[in-house]
Amino acid sequence: MSLDVVILAAGQGTRMRSKTPKVLHRLAGRPLVQHVVDTAAGLEEARLHVVVGHGGEAVREALDGRGLSFCEQAEQKGTGHAVAQALDGLGDGKVLVLYGDVPLIQAKTLKALLEGVDEQHMGLLTVTLDDPSGYGRIVRNDKQAVVAIVEHKDATSAQRAIRECNTGIMAMTAAQLKRWLPQLSAENAQGEYYLTDVIAMAAGDGVEIKAAQPASPIEVEGVNERRQLATLERAYQRRQAERLMAAGVTLADPARFDLRGDVTVGRDIDIDVGVILEGHVILEDDVVIGPHCVIKDSVIRRGAVIKAHSHLDGAEMGEESDCGPFARLRPGTRLGARAHVGNFVETKNATLGEGVKAGHLSYLGDAEIGRDTNVGAGTITCNYDGANKHLTRIGERVFVGSNTALVAPLAIADDATIAAGSTITREVAQGELALARSRQVAKPGWQRPVKTPKS
Repeated sequence: MSLDVVILAAGQGTRMRSKTPKVLHRLAGRPLVQHVVDTAAGLEEARLHVVVGHGGEAVREALDGRGLSFCEQAEQKGTGHAVAQALDGLGDGKVLVLYGDVPLIQAKTLKALLEGVDEQHMGLLTVTLDDPSGYGRIVRNDKQAVVAIVEHKDATSAQRAIRECNTGIMAMTAAQLKRWLPQLSAENAQGEYYLTDVIAMAAGDGVEIKAAQPASPIEVEGVNERRQLATLERAYQRRQAERLMAAGVTLADPARFDLRGDVTVGRDIDIDVGVILEGHVILEDDVVIGPHCVIKDSVIRRGAVIKAHSHLDGAEMGEESDCGPFARLRPGTRLGARAHVGNFVETKNATLGEGVKAGHLSYLGDAEIGRDTNVGAGTITCNYDGANKHLTRIGERVFVGSNTALVAPLAIADDATIAAGSTITREVAQGELALARSRQVAKPGWQRPVKTPKS
């Protein structure tokens, strides 16, 4: 049986107090609705329909190119009215209703909910809460069968004492949905068309409502304000931390670790506090990451060490290489095995060969540096002429003295030596010593200026 997933993402989210549509606020670096879309896309042969309203164009753009069907809810008339906007695009199979502000729902929970859906059964995801305030209550008959959902504002005192609550997530056949939605009424405290009213219709039609619950209530918790967003962020990060620790990663403090993308890990990895991983990151065996590092879209090979407060973006570190503290490896950086980039060194579009050392206070951009070369403190590759970038090629076993400016385009051959304080503008041959600095002049008897007394 085919599957259509309807994701409701039309709400304004006034309690967020933001010009950004609620579903585009970010959790772990991705919009809330993106988490829901990604989970739904993992269901077998699912066709996804996103119902947009407030800020709909921004939501469309954020999810552009992902094979989605968009429907517009021009007026906010409730969840039943929102689902109705997708009716024309539904097939003849099952329909799953999800919410763009409930980002932590798990695929296995949804698969279990969908399993028993047919013309005689529909699925309803419920949750039992210590404090059910604000939630719709699940009403059961004396045989414990679900017969209705009553919204909190419409509930009696006895019904408000019920702790089993509606999550809003439900599954049914398209035929059932098309039969029930036109029967919805807005005669309630909110004056809206509640999707939850289809439960009573199902019971009246003799359709059994099969209630299921998530493994944890956090799966079905929604975001209405920033406090809730922060709570779900930490829950998500805790889930990722536990997954990584189970895979062989040591986290100094799981509560002070953030994954804002995906990571592939080896074994015996050690990650200190305050580390943020973004985009797609690969960490091979025996990698060590010091405190407060940010690593984005990078590959860290076996045994590499990243010291405190380093930032990597689009970089690759070779086996047993190291960088930092306070190093910045920008896109296009490639460190060979056992290469060393030290404190306050910045690289971009630079390849440092095996055993290269750049220990302090340097900028290496658009550079190819051969193995076992030493780059002295304060060295810069002058790669930009104001209009175009140019390449600096440095051979193997070159010694570059401190405070050197290498003006690209430039080639320095193997075994050359560059004297400290030089500005090199021409090719340096193999084994040469290049020295390009002003002659030192001494002036005996020179008098240092003194301050003129104030009148």
